[in-house]
Amino acid sequence: MKSTAKIVFAGVLSALISFSASADEKEVREAVTAALQGARIGPITKLPYGDLYEVIINGVNVLYTDSKGQVGLFGNLVELKTRKNLTELRRDELLVVDFSKLPLDKAIVKVKGNGSRKLAIFTDPDCPYCKQLEKELTNVTDVTVYIFLLPLTQLHPDASRKATAIWCSKDRVKAWDDFMQSGKEPGEAKAECATPIADIAKLAQQLNISGTPGIVFSNGKLVPGAVPAEQIETMLNAVPKS
Repeated sequence: MKSTAKIVFAGVLSALISFSASADEKEVREAVTAALQGARIGPITKLPYGDLYEVIINGVNVLYTDSKGQVGLFGNLVELKTRKNLTELRRDELLVVDFSKLPLDKAIVKVKGNGSRKLAIFTDPDCPYCKQLEKELTNVTDVTVYIFLLPLTQLHPDASRKATAIWCSKDRVKAWDDFMQSGKEPGEAKAECATPIADIAKLAQQLNISGTPGIVFSNGKLVPGAVPAEQIETMLNAVPKS
């Protein structure tokens, strides 16, 4: 009987703890939603560190707050004993894209060398960091680059027109290279041309890609921003051979 009573008590205690955590998460969500209006509030997780909760904002950003959602911290949480950057590890988990599900038919396909390695880039023709990335990519070969046109018109009002002209060119790769490397806009384009630009904008939102460039490696790792050729090579070589 005592054993049975202990089991029942343990079950009740577990249920109460679970209910308490659920109630706290609801309170955290309500408080954070009210404080960060317009932000997408994702999963909320109670951490094993005091009264600390992890909140995922807009798919990729990590916020830490208390059980009342009264204070918030965007910063790195480090486990002192092991020196692990827990926030960085969590971001790495969030910055993942299923490469196999990318609509490659909606990309400009550029093959360099034997094209054996694969890379996708969400990019804006008027983005200075995208142009910097293009310079770095001149030093990378044996890769197939899938270029997804993502003009951020709120930052670059003329980018959509340029992206459309590039997509509608007879030779899209040449038009892209000419513009990104020397600023030369496409001359003759097709009279009528449907573009995938709107579809790519929706896809980028689904993948939590809000800025350009966004680099996706074939192993699914998403790297935001321009990175040097050496780092690109290292990450390409880290992808297991299929």
